[in-house]
Amino acid sequence: MKNLDTKYDPKQVEDRIYQTWQDGGYFHASPNPDKKPFTIVIPPPNVTGQLHMGHALDETLQDILIRYHRMKGEEALWLPGTDHAGIATQIRVEEYLRETEGLTRHDLGREKFLERVWDWKEKYGNRIINQLKKLGSSCDWSRERFTMDEQYSKAVREVFVNLYNKGLIYQGNRIINWCPSCITALSDAEVEYAEQAGHFWHIKYMVKDSDEYVVIATTRPETLLGDTAVAVHPEDERYRHLIGKTLILPLVNREIPVIADEYVDKDFGTGCVKITPAHDPNDFEVGLRHNLPQVKVMNDDATINSFGGKYEGLDRYSARAQIISDLDKQGLLVKIEDHSHNVGQCYRCSTTVEPITSKQWFVKMKPLAGPALESVKDGTIKFVPERFAKIYTNWMENVHDWCISRQLWWGHRIPAFYCGECGETTVSKEDIVSCPKCGGKTHQDEDVLDTWFSSALWPFATLGWPDKTRDLEYFYPTSVLVTAYDIIFFWVARMIFSGLEHTGDAPFHTVFIHGIVRDSQGRKMSKSLGNGIDPLEIIDQYGADALRFTLATGNSPGNDMRFYKERVESSRNFANKIWNASRFVLMNLDDNASDTLPENLELEDKWILSKLNVLAGEVTENLDNYELGIAVQKLYDFIWDEFCDWYIEMVKPRLTDQKSSKNSPQNVLVYVLSNVLKLLHPFMPFITEEIYSYLPVEDKDSIMVSSWCEYTSKLDFPEDVSQMELIKNAIKAIRNIRAEMNVPPSKRAKLVIITENTDLFSQGDVFFKKLAWASDVIVTNERSQIPENAVSLVVEKAEIFIPQSDLVDKEKEIERLKGEEKRLRDEIKRVEGKLGNPGFVNKAPAEIVENEREKGKKYQEMLDKVLAGLESLK
Repeated sequence: MKNLDTKYDPKQVEDRIYQTWQDGGYFHASPNPDKKPFTIVIPPPNVTGQLHMGHALDETLQDILIRYHRMKGEEALWLPGTDHAGIATQIRVEEYLRETEGLTRHDLGREKFLERVWDWKEKYGNRIINQLKKLGSSCDWSRERFTMDEQYSKAVREVFVNLYNKGLIYQGNRIINWCPSCITALSDAEVEYAEQAGHFWHIKYMVKDSDEYVVIATTRPETLLGDTAVAVHPEDERYRHLIGKTLILPLVNREIPVIADEYVDKDFGTGCVKITPAHDPNDFEVGLRHNLPQVKVMNDDATINSFGGKYEGLDRYSARAQIISDLDKQGLLVKIEDHSHNVGQCYRCSTTVEPITSKQWFVKMKPLAGPALESVKDGTIKFVPERFAKIYTNWMENVHDWCISRQLWWGHRIPAFYCGECGETTVSKEDIVSCPKCGGKTHQDEDVLDTWFSSALWPFATLGWPDKTRDLEYFYPTSVLVTAYDIIFFWVARMIFSGLEHTGDAPFHTVFIHGIVRDSQGRKMSKSLGNGIDPLEIIDQYGADALRFTLATGNSPGNDMRFYKERVESSRNFANKIWNASRFVLMNLDDNASDTLPENLELEDKWILSKLNVLAGEVTENLDNYELGIAVQKLYDFIWDEFCDWYIEMVKPRLTDQKSSKNSPQNVLVYVLSNVLKLLHPFMPFITEEIYSYLPVEDKDSIMVSSWCEYTSKLDFPEDVSQMELIKNAIKAIRNIRAEMNVPPSKRAKLVIITENTDLFSQGDVFFKKLAWASDVIVTNERSQIPENAVSLVVEKAEIFIPQSDLVDKEKEIERLKGEEKRLRDEIKRVEGKLGNPGFVNKAPAEIVENEREKGKKYQEMLDKVLAGLESLK
C-alpha cells in the first residue's frame, strides 16, 4: 500500500492541497432546499490591509466553524470580501503620492485622485485575500465582494434614501468629533480615550463695571476665545446675584452673560463653568437651551481662525501657551493645577480630537436602537460569552445620534443634490443633474459616508439586497458572526439595527466574540512596540496547521491570548506525531484493509472505539457551544495519549503475528484514524486531508466533504472500557515504580498479580509484557504465590508484586545508593554550615536564606529514602 513521505513538509503539501480544493469547487455553496444553510460573512479586512495575527485568529475560528458545519452536511457558505476603509485607504494613497511624486490630492483634483485610489486598490487589494488563502480559509471566493462594487453601492444608496425619507437621516449643525489630522468628522465610536497628564488653569472673568470677578477652571484655555456665557447653578447662593449680569471675556473683551443652568455642579470646583457651545458637547446643549451664539474659533486643521484675534493662524497648542502667558501678564491667571484626564483620540492616527460644531449628516439613533436592544434582550441574538451582551446593551441604551458624513473623497458619496438656483436639497437613489423643483443645475454633496455606514449592511448587501435574490432568501439571516470585542460598537451594533430596519430580520443569531492576540508579555502587538508577529512568517516556518492549532488551543471565548513561538513548535510536533503514527498504520496495512469494522473486536479495540465515540460526542457538543479551545485540547489528548501511546502500542503484537489475521486490528486502525482525522480536520485541514487521501476508506472524496464523525450507541462499550482502564492503570503503576527505581526498559521483571478478577487481568498478559516490560505474568488469587523480597503495588482490584532481584542487581544497587548517601550527606553538611554561620544568616537576603533551608529539607528527605532503600536490600 502506498505510504506517506518519511517527514511531513507543510511547504510541499499546503499550496498543492489548497489548489485541489479550489479546483474541485469544494468551497462553493448554492441554495439547496434539501440542506440546512449555515452562513458566515467574513468581517471584511481593509482593502489596503496586510494579514496580522488578529486576522489569523479571526479567520481560523471562522474556518473551523465552516468546515465543521460543511462536514455535518449543511450548505455552508463563508462569504469573503474587503472593505474600502475610507480614512485608512485615503491616507495611505495620499502618503504614497506625497512620497513618490510630491503631490497632494488637491494637486490632482477629486476625479484624478479617485482614479489613483482605484489603481491602488487593483494593485494591492487582493494581497490580503491571497494571504487568507495561505491560512487555509475555505471561503467561497466566487462570491468575493467589495464595499464599493456596483451592487453594494446600490444597497448603500437604497438605505440612505429610505432612512432619509423616514426622517431618520437629517442634516444639522451639531457638535461632532473632529480629527485635525485626517481633516474629517468622526463618530463617537471612532474616538478612543487615553489617560493624559494635563492641567486645570484657573482664570478670572471680571464682572462688567465692577471689581468683582468669578473664577473658572478649564483644561483647554484656548477655547475661551469662543466662550459665549458663564453658567452657574440656579440655587447656588454665592452667584445668585450675578445671574443676568455681564462678564468681560478675558483677552477678547467681548461681553458675555452669566446664565443659570442645572447642568452646573455647584459643589465641583468654583461652581462657575465657561460655556463654549461650538467646542464642547455639554456646552452645545446648554447653548441650545439658552439660545447662545456659537463662536467657532478653530479651522479644520486646529489652527485659530479670525475669531481668535491676535492668535489667528497659531496651532491650538501654540495658542494655548500664548494665551496662558497673556493671562498671567494681565493678572487674570489665578493658579495652575496638575490634572490627569481622559482625552479623546482619533482611532486611526491617535491625534487628539477636537469637539466642534459643524454642519454634518446624522442618523437618528433612538428609533433604531429600540428594536436592536430588544433583539438581544429577547434572545433573538445571543452573545458568546454572554457578558458582552451587557456591554452592547449599555452602549445602545446611551447611544447618541450617529454622525455619518466624512470630509473625504474616497468612499460612498452622500446622495444629496443641491440646486444652485433655488437651494432645494434632493436626496436620490440615482444621480440627478437638474433640480426637480425648478429645473436648475444641481451639484452633489462633497462628503462621503462613514465607512461603518456601508459595512453595517454587509450581511445582507453581500447577498444581493435590495433585490430579492435566491441567495438572500436562502442564506439570510446568517448564522453566526465571529469578531473581536473591540468592534462591538463600530460594527456589530450597527449591523444589528441595520438588518432589523432594512430586512425585518436580525442579521445573525449568534455573535461569537474572541479576544485579541497579545505578545508573550501580554502587550498589544503594535508597530510602535515592534512586537508584531507576522503570521505568514510563522506559516513559512511551521506550516498553517501549526499556527491554526496554536490559535485554537489558546482560545477561550472573549478572552485575550498570549502568543508564544514555543507553542507553535509544540503544535508542529503534534503534527509530526500524527504523521508518524499514520505512516506506521499505513506500513502495516495489507490490500484488504478498509474502514469497515470487523464483527469480532478485542478488548483494546472496544476500548479505543468507545473512547473515539465519546470524543466525537464531546467535540461536537463543544463546537456547537463555541468551545473551540476545549474541543481541540480533547483531540490532542486522544490522539497523542490514547491512540498513539496506548492503542498503537497495544496492537503491535497483533500486527506482527502472522497467525492472527482473523483478529487483525488493521480495520480498527483505519476506522479510528480516519474518523479522528475528520474531527481534527476543521482545526488542521492540510495534514488531515493529506493523510486521509492515503487511507483505504469507503468515501474517497475530500475529507472536507466527508461525513462528520458522530456519537453512536453501537460503539458504546462501558464494561470493556472499565476493564481496559484497570489494566492501563496497573501498567502505569508498574512503570512509575520502575522509574523511581531507575530500572531501564531493557531489564524485564516477573509480575505476580493477586486478584479476585483473574479473567480480567489475564486479558492484559500481552500488554503487561509489551508495555510494562514483564518477563512473565502470573495472575492468581492465591497469596502463596507472592515472592519473597518483592516490591508491592496496590491498584484498583489487584495487588502487584515484583521480585526485587528482577528489578535490580543487589550489589550494584547497594553501591549506587551508598554513593548517593555520601553525596547527600555532603550537601546537608554544606547547607548546615551556611545556616550555622551568623554572617550568612544575618547579611544574606531573606529569600536566599530561606532557599538554603528548603534545600536542606529536600536533601534530608532524599537521604531518608536512600537509607530506606539500603535497609530493604540487607
